[in-house]
Formats: sequence, structure tokens, C-alpha cells
Amino acid sequence: MSSASPEAAPAPLGILAGSGPLPGQVATAARAAGRAVFLIGFEGFAEPAVLAPFPHAYARLAAAGRILHLLRSQNCRDLVLVGPVRRPSILALRPDAEGARILARVGRAAFAGDDGLLAAVVRVLGEEGFRVIGAHEILTEVLAPAGLLSRAAPDAQALADIERGAAVVAALGAADVGQACVVQQGIVLAVEAVEGTDAMLARAASLARPGPGGVLVKLVKPGQDRRADLPTLGPRTIEAAAGAGLRGIACEAGGTIFTDRARMVELADASGIFLLGVAADGKSR
Repeated sequence: MSSASPEAAPAPLGILAGSGPLPGQVATAARAAGRAVFLIGFEGFAEPAVLAPFPHAYARLAAAGRILHLLRSQNCRDLVLVGPVRRPSILALRPDAEGARILARVGRAAFAGDDGLLAAVVRVLGEEGFRVIGAHEILTEVLAPAGLLSRAAPDAQALADIERGAAVVAALGAADVGQACVVQQGIVLAVEAVEGTDAMLARAASLARPGPGGVLVKLVKPGQDRRADLPTLGPRTIEAAAGAGLRGIACEAGGTIFTDRARMVELADASGIFLLGVAADGKSR
């Protein structure tokens, strides 16, 4: 009587790593699930201390030839793109030969917004034989839940500002510009573009009006591919929002990644600001 052969181990998960702690969190979760990992850190963005515990290498953002070679040499088939990367100008990319060919295949999306470019990159990676999966598919517990997470709660004015912000972010997202804005007493103080959320919050601080503080609203762009660049909030965002004099933060429930939920709630409570998971239209359910 023959015994069944053991199942082959899954191929290593390839992680294309930008900045912040999330690449390491994804790698740790994959390992805990019994899967090997291999990380490629983007030079100038990935943090060495985050990558150090795992097999890894570094590559320039546009060194596609090296990136594809490394992934194939490690037998990676599934990929996760995780961690913020500030997009350089086309002239600053300095693509290698393979990168230049991929930029040509991406076409106009290379000059479009981040979501258009990321969607094109995901498509090209698929054509190269890889499958891109979302970080939230590995880190299932990191998505923002619906409802209030903090002791402080929004009042009627804050709820109105959140709905106003959701309409603004929907318009921004439709144009593939940004995922966030700051609204105070119905006035849009700042919208997110290439500078990122923290820089937008620093700018909003100088524009605040007298009276009740504003709110940060951060949502998924309409039609966004959720396998890349989901809105991400962390403890630093809470600190920046409090430093800007905001009353709270509203983010899309089920569509926003929290890098450290417990610490975020702790900081929100210590600062007296609210943290609220809302629907895409900005309404609480």
C-alpha cells in the first residue's frame, strides 16, 4: 500500500518593499503561515532594519532587469507590493534596459497618477508570469474596522466635515491625484497630492481657522486596484494630525491599512482626537 506523497512547499512569496514597517509585517505573517519569503528593498526607501531578519536584496526602483532576475532566481511567483515609495520624475528613474522596455510597455500610464501607473505595473508583472496579491490578503487583521475606535467621538460638525471630505477625495481619486484631504468647518484646507499625507497635514496646520479643528479624511480612490497602494495610516499619522490641531481622522473601513492599530488608538486617546472607520461616502454605518 503506497502512502500519499507530501505536498510541495509553496513557492517563496516575493515582497517588493518600500518604506515603513509593513514589508516586515507581511514577511513575518507569511512565515508564520509556513511560507518562505524573499524581499527586494527599493534603494532609498526600504529600511535596512526591517529587511534584515529575512532573505533580501536591494534594487533601484527602475532596475527591472535586476528585480525580475532576483525574483526568478528565488522561484517567486506571488508578489506583494508594500510600503510607501515616493515616485521620482521620469528623468530621475534611470531605468536599466529591461526597465526601459517595461516603461515603453506601460506607455502613457508612466506619466499618469500613481494608481494608473501601479495598475499598469501590476498588469506588466502578470504578463511576466507573476501574480500580484494585496498586503491585506496576508495581513488580514490590519484593515481598519467600521465604527469608532477611540474614546473621543465626532460631533455633528465633524460628521459633516467627514462627508464633505469624502466627496472631495472621490473627486481627487477620480482624477488619480490623491487619497486624502483636510476639512475644517466645511472648508477644504488641504488636499493630498504627491507630497503624501504627513506633509499635507503639516501644510494644513498653517491654514487652520479659529474654532473647532478640522478632520483628516482618507479613502480608497474610486476604482482603485486594491492590490497596491491602499491608504495606510500609522502612529506617525495620529501624531501629525494632533500636531496640526485636528479633531479626528476618518478612514475607509475595510480599505485602509493600520500599521499598528493598538498604538494608534493609544495615541488618539492620549491626544483627545477621534479615529473612525467610515464607508466610502464618509458616512458611519
